[in-house]
Amino acid sequence: MDSGGSERSAEGYFAIPTAERRTSRRRSSASGSSHSEEEEWTIVKTDFGNGGLKNAVEASPDPSEKVYVGTLGFGTDGLDESTKVAIEGSLRDNHECLVAYTSDADFDGHYNHYCKEILWPVFHYLIPDHPKSKAFLDHSWKYFEALNRSIADVIVKDYKKGDTVWVNDYHLLLVPKMVRDALGPDAKIGFFLHVGFPSSEIFRCLAHREKLLEGILGATLVGFQTDEYARHFLQTCSRLLNVEVKNDGVLLDSRLVDVISLPIGIDPVQLDEKRKESEVADWTVQLRQRYAGKKLFVARDKLDGVRGVKQKLLAYELFLKKNPEYVGKVVLIQVALTTSSIIESQSTVSDIVTRINCAYATLDYQPVVYLHQDITYHQYIALLQIADALVVTSLRDGMNLTSHEFVYLQDKNHAPLILSEFTGSASVFNGAEISVNPWDHSMCAAALLHALTMSEEEKTQRWERLYKAVTGHTAAHWFTEFLGKLDNSWEEQQRRGSAQIPRLSTKLLADKYQKSRKRVFFLQYEGTLVSWGGNSTVVTSPQRILDTVNDLLEDPTNVVYVMSSRPPQHLEQIFLRVPGVGLIAEGGCFLRPFGDDEWVRLADDDLPWRDSVRDILDYYMERTPGTWVEERNCTYIWHHEKAEDSLMASRQAGDCCNHVNDSCENFSVHAIPITGGVLVENKQWNKANACREVIQLIKSRNWHVDFIMVAGNGRDDEEVYEWANKFAEDEGIENVTTVRVGTGHTSANATTTGVAGVLSALQRIATLSVAESR
Repeated sequence: MDSGGSERSAEGYFAIPTAERRTSRRRSSASGSSHSEEEEWTIVKTDFGNGGLKNAVEASPDPSEKVYVGTLGFGTDGLDESTKVAIEGSLRDNHECLVAYTSDADFDGHYNHYCKEILWPVFHYLIPDHPKSKAFLDHSWKYFEALNRSIADVIVKDYKKGDTVWVNDYHLLLVPKMVRDALGPDAKIGFFLHVGFPSSEIFRCLAHREKLLEGILGATLVGFQTDEYARHFLQTCSRLLNVEVKNDGVLLDSRLVDVISLPIGIDPVQLDEKRKESEVADWTVQLRQRYAGKKLFVARDKLDGVRGVKQKLLAYELFLKKNPEYVGKVVLIQVALTTSSIIESQSTVSDIVTRINCAYATLDYQPVVYLHQDITYHQYIALLQIADALVVTSLRDGMNLTSHEFVYLQDKNHAPLILSEFTGSASVFNGAEISVNPWDHSMCAAALLHALTMSEEEKTQRWERLYKAVTGHTAAHWFTEFLGKLDNSWEEQQRRGSAQIPRLSTKLLADKYQKSRKRVFFLQYEGTLVSWGGNSTVVTSPQRILDTVNDLLEDPTNVVYVMSSRPPQHLEQIFLRVPGVGLIAEGGCFLRPFGDDEWVRLADDDLPWRDSVRDILDYYMERTPGTWVEERNCTYIWHHEKAEDSLMASRQAGDCCNHVNDSCENFSVHAIPITGGVLVENKQWNKANACREVIQLIKSRNWHVDFIMVAGNGRDDEEVYEWANKFAEDEGIENVTTVRVGTGHTSANATTTGVAGVLSALQRIATLSVAESR
């Protein structure tokens, strides 16, 4: 039975789908009911659940108060209200747990159906298409949603300002968004996925894929075991949600959700304490006597279809066939933990074990010792200590902590580790293990032989590297590191949140203006100086804008640059009647210096990715009626704002971005979703680089800049804000103003609600310019 828990402190909550406590109740056979008021109940500790997470929490030196939040581990229809209240009080007061009560239907449908029959297989690259699967029925989704809601409601009810919410694993994918919706943008919410995350091709098979992704993105920080899983998540968000992703996060309208990889580890202190207990020593002696003269391959896996037990046994059978001299000298001890997995896989494994033992067993020798049950923790430690090799052949595995414990316990023998390349641990050990592809039985058989024939020197060298990795990624380190990164992410999001950034003050801007002697303005055209209805039409600028820019240029100490995503000829046509204005076109690919009539191409003349990108965009254009491709000098835009089927076009846009980014990863080019289209541009040529070039040109004229104003409204303007703020810090310039038009996550130091706010401020300054010039 699971009990969920949260752990709350002066600083935090941790919403954890783990087994931490179990409430047991006696059933009344006389009345036939499941509970009566006279029945007794007690709370006892359970070994079920995420042991790695539990060890990490207990090993942490963090002195904060912690409270688990979760379920009792079973439906609670049979409990009356007074019993529920009593259990809830005992869990809170004596065990630091908050309980979310769920119905029998919600609990069973959530865990046994949606989690185990749908999410677990998909997250491990197994499309649940067996005859008994209910993966494509909607009946269990409502239970999954209901239980997540129950957990979220408990967290929200007990939440105090300053708390941290930490949601763990795939059972609670919807909780981050539910909590975010209730608590608002200031809540500090972390999410960590302990299993792997599949590629977008697999994840998209889920019927409620968008809701699951949106649920995760309610977090401030999202963590994964490996870089591969984090990359899969980012690609899936780009493809299915059509949002812009960066290497370190997902850019939403209101904020950036940071995404990291941080492998969990074991608790060496706890393991050391356990190995010193007398029961471990007794079992170590017994096992060595029992298998004296034999080499032991040891394995302990859940029998759930993704741990590769069948593949391991087939490889071992092949090993015995190819190396008959080891028959009678080597034993595979396979501990197989019972799960709720389909019976067919269990019977298949049993058949293989029987076949191997029938072929090679004698009166005093059994090649496979198959235990379809768990063993005690003392037996487990003893077995790992005497093993001649640990064999892990998982087809997919988030982070295999059994292999970490094996390495730590092999400080005397230095036995080798045979490890599937599809486990998260393989990325941590970085080749110090004997890496195998579990689907390649010949390769696995060769690995078994290598483990037996490896020299002592090689064993020691490999073990030292493994040991360094294990002790460098402990459970306590993981716990502390994640919370530290969560704090940093939250602080940065708060700093960049538009609600925390002051509104643009025209008076303050005018004061800065009057204190300065050499001023530079970088003004985005579309969406900042003028409301922009589309990307394909050149819109004649309102006279108000032209007059304002002209008035600014009346003062010879002012330098004005207008930035745009439009091609040079279009931008030049718009500002034909504003002589001397500097122009930055195609998002930084072209520059017309201030006071000059000639354009400078900042981008390379050679675009090796052009033909490949055009072919990809044409592919999506042909399959999406009503869309078209605009080819510019250095960029492409696939316009789908007028597509016949807007929903299909949005999905195609996500696929298009991934297609371009995957195909052109060797070039410095990327595709990003924009309003009504997909923009393909080179990463090296942006507006920030163009602004740097402008400053160099100004310095070459021996002008000392002491005032900079940047005004923009898009995601590509963020790089300009960051550059301007950093430039001001490096150069010691006090009079720097960066303005974001609209709301959302930004690094600008001022915001304004619309175009009118920027124009009003510029007109006020322009009035001062005209007055000074006279």
